[in-house]
Amino acid sequence: QKMSVEKVFDELGHFKRFQACLYFAAVFQAIACGIHYLASVFLVETPIFVSSVPGNITDVLYGNVTASSLEGILPVFKSGSGPLVVKTAEGEQWELSRCRCTLRINPTHFSYDFDGNKTVKECTGNFVYDHTEVYQSIVTDWDLVCDKEWLAKLCQPTFMLGVLIGALVFGDVADRVGRVKILMLTSVCQFGFGVAVAFSGNYYFFVVLRFLLAMVSSGYLVVVFVYVTEFTGNKVRTWTSMHVHAAFAVGVMMVALTGYLVRVWWIYQIVLSVCTAPFLLFCWKFPETPFYLMAKGRYEETEKLLNVIARVNGLECRLKAEDLLEPGKREDGKGLLKGDTEEQLSKPEKKLTIVDLFGSWRMAGRTCTVWAIWFIGSLGYYVFSLGSVNLGGNQYVNLFLAGAVELPSYLVGCFAMDRIGRKKTCAPSLLLAAVACFLIIVVPADIEILTIVLSMIGKFAIAIAFGLIYLYTCELYPTIIRSLAVGSGSMMCRVGSVVAPFCVYLADIWIYLPQLIVGILALIFGVLALFLPETLGKPLTTTLEEAESLGRKPSKMNDRLELNQHGAKA
Repeated sequence: QKMSVEKVFDELGHFKRFQACLYFAAVFQAIACGIHYLASVFLVETPIFVSSVPGNITDVLYGNVTASSLEGILPVFKSGSGPLVVKTAEGEQWELSRCRCTLRINPTHFSYDFDGNKTVKECTGNFVYDHTEVYQSIVTDWDLVCDKEWLAKLCQPTFMLGVLIGALVFGDVADRVGRVKILMLTSVCQFGFGVAVAFSGNYYFFVVLRFLLAMVSSGYLVVVFVYVTEFTGNKVRTWTSMHVHAAFAVGVMMVALTGYLVRVWWIYQIVLSVCTAPFLLFCWKFPETPFYLMAKGRYEETEKLLNVIARVNGLECRLKAEDLLEPGKREDGKGLLKGDTEEQLSKPEKKLTIVDLFGSWRMAGRTCTVWAIWFIGSLGYYVFSLGSVNLGGNQYVNLFLAGAVELPSYLVGCFAMDRIGRKKTCAPSLLLAAVACFLIIVVPADIEILTIVLSMIGKFAIAIAFGLIYLYTCELYPTIIRSLAVGSGSMMCRVGSVVAPFCVYLADIWIYLPQLIVGILALIFGVLALFLPETLGKPLTTTLEEAESLGRKPSKMNDRLELNQHGAKA
């Protein structure tokens, strides 16, 4: 029988002191990913504003409300309910709206209603903002309103584009150069780019720096899932993987808290960027994973790592690197350990690419299904969020609750994954989300409470599938291409998050069209998920051949049955 690197955890512990220290340190930095993904909520927030006019304003009217300045009346101003009427020191009277100024011609008295002639003028680029909720954002600093409003709306799509590219690039690079180097690089860059965004100076530098920040944040999030998966045993792997998502949710809650306490965008950005800075002090001490070291033939380093793990966990190390090799490769392994390495290490290493995810019909079908689950997980999550988390009231409390509501779904997902399996948790959760979508369509619109409950059930179900697909992907693919598999899946996830806003806009055509689209896709992909192999309790695979054999009946058993049949005939 083939020996597996999983033997490390049976001998040295699935989640003892060594793994726990590494895990909580690595997951701590994942909080920064949640922070930067959602930071733009308050960075590009547009407060109430109106166009301003030249001259000193002495009187302001808004219906029956009077004030001596625009700043004093803006907190009660509602766009679309009528203009603000102002009087300047020169005696001119203007009607002000968001992007237009109207000059009254020869008014006889100062009142809100006016039936005389007016001259309409487009905004001159001077605006007055309400600083009650937002004291300073990039919108107020660079006047990203009216004809420049699209620039503010472009910030999040460009960030998500960076996330998409970063997931693919860093997932591939991590399989080539190692997990630790990428974790260190992306962590340092997260801090550097995060602080640099606060001092960007103009909109275009801001967008470019945020794009780079998105790439490294996505790269860290992709690789950290692989890292914690390869350092924890299968007895706790479900919990350790799923609770990386919990750290991301904590990051979302930190954004809400920081946004409430700090209303100046560049200070807010600095505070968020330094939240996880302590990680930089010890990330350089992280060891490479035993799976990666064995896959690359670095047996001496593997043996040193085993000794360190055993010492920290308070155990005696009886394992040797050669014990983790397949029987046919052990002699080669012994030679490497003895120092006879030049010839073997000089062999050119085969470079694996995304094409290798489609190396056979079986792997191609698996990859397409996994990508589909990544896509619908992200699409459904954001469609449900945009449609149901608008609770009213304080926006900071709402965002905090949006992060907190994710935590129960991960707990339920963990229990289900460990008891009934990955496949039997993923497929039913997608099917439940589909049922919730279809029920939202048929429930009478006047029963709002039932609609909200169904929407939350759908979001809860999608969150479970979205949470487990990271771990499931890690277990479905071998060490040599695992980071690339997670990275490409995360790329499909980001495609879903980019498509989601456009899906929500389809409600203008038919109010239930977004739910119909998500419901149909969740139903189809939920059925496809039933054809994936189960990985609960299975060791992580190292080669493409081992990964492809997942879900198949052992061939040795078939051979024995054939021999027994021949024997009986004889």
